[in-house]
Amino acid sequence: MRDRVSLWLYALGWRFVRALPERPAYLMFSVLAQLAWLRQGRGVRQLEANLSRVVPEATPLKLKSLTRKGMHSYMRYWCDAFRLPDWSPDRILATCRLENDGAARAALAEGRGLVVALSHSGNWDHAGAWSTLALAPVTTVMERLRPEELFERFLHFRQRLGMEILPLTGAGDLFGLLVRRLRKGGFVPLLADRDLTATGVPVTMFGETARMAAGPVSLALVTGAALHPVSIYYERLPPGSPARWGVVCTFHPEVVPPPGERAEQIAAMTQACADSLADGIREHPQDWHMLQRVFVADLVPAPSPELAW
Repeated sequence: MRDRVSLWLYALGWRFVRALPERPAYLMFSVLAQLAWLRQGRGVRQLEANLSRVVPEATPLKLKSLTRKGMHSYMRYWCDAFRLPDWSPDRILATCRLENDGAARAALAEGRGLVVALSHSGNWDHAGAWSTLALAPVTTVMERLRPEELFERFLHFRQRLGMEILPLTGAGDLFGLLVRRLRKGGFVPLLADRDLTATGVPVTMFGETARMAAGPVSLALVTGAALHPVSIYYERLPPGSPARWGVVCTFHPEVVPPPGERAEQIAAMTQACADSLADGIREHPQDWHMLQRVFVADLVPAPSPELAW
């Protein structure tokens, strides 16, 4: 029943929210964010627990305020996601900008291939849509959702934005497919700050142990592709812009293989990615949409991210 309700809500959102004028649509999601924060459900409480690690010096009042801002950012992402398929290329291009992207562009120009490790921050779908227009075609991986119809909707949504989407499970040799894309000079951004395989690499983030996906580092080591952590956050746009909010993609320095055995390289490079992503999250904690358990101390695995709030 919960699966069917989720599917119905998303189907309603895609139809109804896209039909609304822009200002009422975002106002509605702002109200939903406020209501979700006031309700203090499981996802909101977990977001607050995660943010308490990011800003350990925050008073209880400031932490509550930061969590409220985080919910508004999270719901802004969802309103964007519902409306993004109707955005013009001009709007997508005008509302996304990159920082420190020179080395990554050079890797693509050389045909070397590019792997990007992302956190669940800002709007990665917006960034992916921008990339297909102005940087390079995107090949990425998507977690399977329940029910299957919901997974298919998200799959088609991202495909309409021009991205090649491979399911995390049930698609055969996923790693091999990604390797082939990279060896042809492809661009593979992957969400990495939450392990979905139960075989993630232990890292230290914000002074605590977490597990991060090993995929980005493993792909870079096998293919020789450049590996860059990237932080995405929202920014207010000036008057006269096509939207109130845009996204910024900040490229961190390339993570290069250190000397040592393969296992040692994977551990060191994954930690380097964690350090860079943590720096980005500290800069813009309200845009880290982590409503799931990510730290080992929290133990129990989280539900699907799209259903957590």
